Order: sequence, then C-alpha cells, then structure tokens
Amino acid sequence: MAHCMRVLHRQGGKISGLYLKEVQVRCFHISPLAAAAARVAMSKFDPDAYLPYDRLMKNLELVKKRLNRPLTLSEKILYSHLDDPQKQDITRGVSYLRLRPDRVAMQDATAQMAMLQFISSGLKRVAVPSTIHCDHLIEAQVGGEKDLARAKDLNQEVYNFLSSAGGKYGVGFWKPGSGIIHQIILENYAFPGLLMIGTDSHTPNGGGLGGLCIGVGGADAVDVMANIPWELKCPKVIGVKLTGKLSGWTSPKDVILKVAGILTVKGGTGAIVEYFGPGVDSISCTGMGTICNMGAEIGATTSVFPYNHRMAAYLKSTGRENVSRAADQYREGLLSADPSAQYDQVIEINLDTLEPHVNGPFTPDLAHPISKLGEAAKKNNWPMDIKVGLIGSCTNSSYEDMGRCANIAKEAMSNGLKSKIPFNVTPGSEQIRATIERDGIAEILRDFGGTVLANACGPCIGQWDRKDIKKGDKNTIVTSYNRNFTGRNDANPATHAFVTSPELVTVLSIAGTLDFDPTRDELPGKSGKFKLSSPFADELPSKGFDPGQDTYQAAPGDGSSVRVDVSPKSQRLQLLEPFDKWDGKDLKEMTVLIKVKGKCTTDHISAAGPWLKYRGHLDNISNNMFIGAVNAENSEMNKIKNQLTGEWGAVPDVARHYKANGVKWVAVGDENYGEGSSREHAALEPRHLGGRAIIVKSFARIHETNLKKQGMLPLTFANPSDYDKVQPTSKISLLGLANLTPGKPIQAEIKQADGKVDKITLNHSMNEQQIEWFKAGSALNRMKELAA
Repeated sequence: MAHCMRVLHRQGGKISGLYLKEVQVRCFHISPLAAAAARVAMSKFDPDAYLPYDRLMKNLELVKKRLNRPLTLSEKILYSHLDDPQKQDITRGVSYLRLRPDRVAMQDATAQMAMLQFISSGLKRVAVPSTIHCDHLIEAQVGGEKDLARAKDLNQEVYNFLSSAGGKYGVGFWKPGSGIIHQIILENYAFPGLLMIGTDSHTPNGGGLGGLCIGVGGADAVDVMANIPWELKCPKVIGVKLTGKLSGWTSPKDVILKVAGILTVKGGTGAIVEYFGPGVDSISCTGMGTICNMGAEIGATTSVFPYNHRMAAYLKSTGRENVSRAADQYREGLLSADPSAQYDQVIEINLDTLEPHVNGPFTPDLAHPISKLGEAAKKNNWPMDIKVGLIGSCTNSSYEDMGRCANIAKEAMSNGLKSKIPFNVTPGSEQIRATIERDGIAEILRDFGGTVLANACGPCIGQWDRKDIKKGDKNTIVTSYNRNFTGRNDANPATHAFVTSPELVTVLSIAGTLDFDPTRDELPGKSGKFKLSSPFADELPSKGFDPGQDTYQAAPGDGSSVRVDVSPKSQRLQLLEPFDKWDGKDLKEMTVLIKVKGKCTTDHISAAGPWLKYRGHLDNISNNMFIGAVNAENSEMNKIKNQLTGEWGAVPDVARHYKANGVKWVAVGDENYGEGSSREHAALEPRHLGGRAIIVKSFARIHETNLKKQGMLPLTFANPSDYDKVQPTSKISLLGLANLTPGKPIQAEIKQADGKVDKITLNHSMNEQQIEWFKAGSALNRMKELAA
C-alpha cells in the first residue's frame, strides 16, 4: 500500500485509465478506485490528512474474523477505529474500548478550558486535525451585524487567546461570525465513516453524513490531541427502523421528537442510535443531521445514518465530490450495516403516519402530536399565547429549513398575514447566511417580521438579552432548538419553552397560540379564511452555496514562535493549577453540601448565559456552581444551610467556606444526573471547591466521564431508595478506597445527627485507568506522571 501511495503522489492524484491499470497491477489486493481514494484529503483545510478508509477496512476485517457475526453500522465505524483491533476486548455495554478518533472539534466556550489543559500538559503540537469554533459567546440583542461587533469587542481577550493558542499548537481557528460548530463540521469536515469527538453535546450532528461524532468534555479532547487512545465504554446499539416517507407538514425534526417521547431523556444512555430502513432515503442529509443532533437529548452516545445518495448529493454541493466518490467504494463493506445485524433494541416508526410534534415544556421528551398540543396546554394551564418564535440553531438552520419557512411566510404574506410575535432567525453558518441572502430567503423572513441574528448559538444556549418580559413572568415561546430545560433560553424559570420543527415555529408565530394545527385549521386572510399549503423548498441551492466571508484561520506550519499570553490579572482566563492527589486514606464523615431534588442537568450545575464569559477562568465560573439546582431541604434554588455556622447561604459561598476550613463534601442527586450539555465545568467546579464525590441514582454518560477525569468519585446508589436516607445534616464516609477495584462496589456509611449509622452500598463504573486518575488527582495529573 505504501508503494501505491508513492505512485499516486508521483501522478499528483490524477486518475487516468492507464494510471488506474498501473495501480491495479501493482496493488492487486485492492480496487484501483480504493487505492486512489486513499489519497483524498479529509477536508480542503487538512491537505495532508487523508481519508482513512484503507486502514479502517483492514481493522474491520480483523475484528470481523474475531467476532464472527454480522455487525451494525455503528460497530463497523467504531471497531475499525480501535487502537488494537487484534486484542481489544469487545462486549457491548461492558468493555472499555480504546479508540483513535480522526479529528477533534471544540467550540469557544469549552475550547478555553481544553486549550488551558493542553498547555499545562507541556506538549508542543496536537497529534490529530483539530479546530476551534467561535459560536457560543455572541449574545442576541438587536441583530446579526451589531451583535457580532459587540461580541468581538467584549470577548477580544478570549478570542485572541484561542487564536494564538490555535496557532501555537496547530489548531485551526474559525473566527466569530463563521457559524455554529456543528454546521461548520457538516459543511467542511464530516465524512461517512468518520470518528470524531467534539467538546459539545450536540456533536452527533455529524451522523447526518454517516459519521460517529461524539460529544465529550475538554479533558477527553486533550487525550486525543495528545495522541493518547480515547476511551469509551462499548455502547449498545438501538436500531430505529424507518418505513414510509416524509410528506406534508411532517419534517425530520418530528422523527427525533417522536423518538424522544418513546425513549425519554435517559433511554439512550450508553447506546448509539442507528437509523435504517426504506424511510431513510426520504430524508435529506441535513435532515438526518437534525435527527442525530437532538439524539443528545435522549442521552445517546451518538446517532448515525447509513451512507446514501442524499449524503453524496450534499457532499457534492459543498465541494467534496471526491469524498463521496471515495465513500462509494466502501458503501457496503464499511458504511452500512450487515444484513441480519442484531440490535439491543429496535423501534419502528412509519413516516407515512408520523404527525408533526411539539415537545415540552421544561423537558425535551414530553412529546405532543400537534393535534393534541392545544388540549394538553389547556389541561395543564400552560400559557396559550406565544410570546416569541425562534428558528435556526445547530439543530435546524439548513438551507432547506430556511427555505421551507420562507415558503410558509410567503404564502401567509400573500394572504395579508405576518408573524404576530417577535420572530428570530439564526443562520447556522456564514455559508448559510450568505446563500439565503443571495437567494432572497432572508429578505422574505425579514418582511414576515423576522430579525436575522448572528451566525451563532444565541438564544439556544441562553445568549439572549430578552426585553419583552420580566424574570418570573409566566410565558410561552416556541423554538426549533434542541433543548428546553427550565431557564435554558432566557434565564427565566417561568418561561415555557417548546421545541418543534422550524416549519411549525413559523406557522405558530402566525397563529400566535399553541392550539393551532396547520394540518386542519384555517387562518383569517384578507380574502377570507384559508388553509396553508404544506411547505416545500429545495433541499440544496440550485446555484450552489455562497461561502460568504472568509472566516477561517489556518495554523502556521511551525507555531513555536507564536506567543500565548494569559494575564494573572485577567477575569476571563486563568492558568490551571493541578488538583491535589488522593492521600491514600478513606474519605470519612464528609459533609453533604447539597441534596438535589429532581432534574439536575449540567445547566443546573454550571449555568450558561451570562456565565459563559468565565469559561476560561475556573475560580470565577465556580461562583455559579449548583445555583440552578433545587435543594431537597427547602425546595429552593441556591439556598443551603452551612453546617458549620448554621446560616443559610448561596451554594458556591458555602462550598468556599467549607474548602477554606478543610471540610470535604459530597453532593447527592437523583436520576440521570448531569444530562444535557457536555460542559466539563460542571465537574471542574465541584472539584475546585473541595468536592470529593457525587452520589446519585444514575448518571448521564458525558458528565460521569468528566467527573472521573477531574479525580472526583462518581457513585450510584446500589439501592436507589438509599437516596432518601441522606439528610442535610448527614455525614457520609466512603470506606475501603485502598482496595478500589473495577466492578467492586464501595461500602459507605451515612451517619445521622442523632448518631445512628446507616450502612449502604455504592456502585461505580471506573476501570483500572480511571481509578489511577482518581489516585493521581485527575487524568491530567496522571498524564504528567506517565510522561515523567
């Protein structure tokens, strides 16, 4: 194969008839097109990093011989990226896989901590193609241009840090205004068979192009950038069989809204969701991305679709026809499931009968067919009148999405109607913005009453300077976003946020109320009542995409002369100090900082919105720790009793008081603790403020891993009812830690204020390597120990 590469290099990558015959003769063990594909760059920004198909196929052949059974698509992609395919233990839901991802992507809020950790590792340059994307720090206020200019001014220090750190360590930098990380990945970097990790929970968006793209914390990204095999518990595989085809008002978003209703927010935990069946071909590539993106809301490790002609068309439209030609050669062997492949669970959805859905409020798995939404809203006393409609975000901001919304708006305006309410539009990327401007789509949406925001996350992640209501005002908004936890979009716990397709957001903005169903209801037009037609738009622009402004900064070939400065006086950035090592002793009589009641997402543990500006400063951002979590003692947020003083205080203040007085503490939680965003700050902050363990009924995958990385003990009650035994005044001891072993439960004692002691059992999922992280104080500490 190496000889084939040399021959191809001499030919400059040219594929002629004579050349193909020469390659076939000299490299008879592979097809000529496969040989040529081996020199196709993964992206135009990575000219020296090639599609890994030949290596992946060789690895896959080894694994298939060992397992001797049909494999799902997810297994093929995952196992072909094993560090040691010959010896790796492979048991779904049990073994830990050591993997070699193809690339790393980081958004600016999480990249700060990831790059600070990489800097402290002492390494000179990243080992795999990596990128930073500036999308999280731009607040929506008045409109795209002014909001972007304001963000550049406010965040100059952070942007300069990320730009210079990227230049020094070999990381590509997408400037503010370039767009949302997941849209940029889909447009430029994703390819069928890719294994990528990204420091954002909606990284699975890339499954729309047939890749396994997995959300992680920054410490995991550091491992991969440092050329250390990345570890993942071998996922189970949930199959979703799609039959029929999408039509009418039903959109790709409705598929995942339906699946969320079936599986709930924790039903996908520890599993990859793999779509298959004849209905797949009726969904566009970007529609498949939408479905995979929101798979994060069911706790799935990631989601994926098999490579098909819709993906090939998208690759061609985005200037990557050479990638699609290469992928064509591996469609059956690598990029689709084997016949008779076995899934751990199968869900079947008939697209012919699937209704449009609206999910919410306060959780993305409370699913309502549009025909039943009004009834549910009245029954539950949800505010019927809609205050704001918002379309776009990383989930639904494709050319097709925007076109279908414009199609609805145009018909409404021809009948004398516009949006009754503020209508915000978030383009997913500079390429989408430029293309919808050129093709008149943006103008239609503005005429309809819309405000086109910056190419950024904006209100989806709480970056929204909302002025139309006061905090505490009960109100309803509808969005095409992916997540609708309490206070998520506007920091108002009384806002009832519903997630749905951009098409339904548009039509509900015209009606202004939740009890409108476009499949059966009429609107009052200037010439009488009328019923909106089913929306339609081109899947891809007929004139091709307009790339817009050039917003990419490549890293220099040698970054050794690039300076990366972090001022010790900075309030935005702070170099990291190593966490303390475990002292080898049991953790005895630890104080309960807080016993959390009900849902506790990473937003509850480490809020976003105005706190995003401190993502690079661990001490400052720790002032938001648990401020959104509900205290079981009093059912209030950010109000706990200091067990040393007897006074009530804010959670971070009490934690700091404990730390200053040498008091070790634990936090106790409920089911699916840490669901939602991948933000590792939700693990870093408790560790920084003196926490030693988090004890819950169950964890979300990413957060559990993040806790392990920072040297915290993530533990679960062997008997979930033991949660009830923990009181605010309890003291918790973890015993036998010197014998901490994979698969062996930890014995614990709960000492009550009256002296009574309850003995309970706690489970953990740590393997040998993760136990070493705990002993060293963190994964980064362990990396330095090994390097030394």
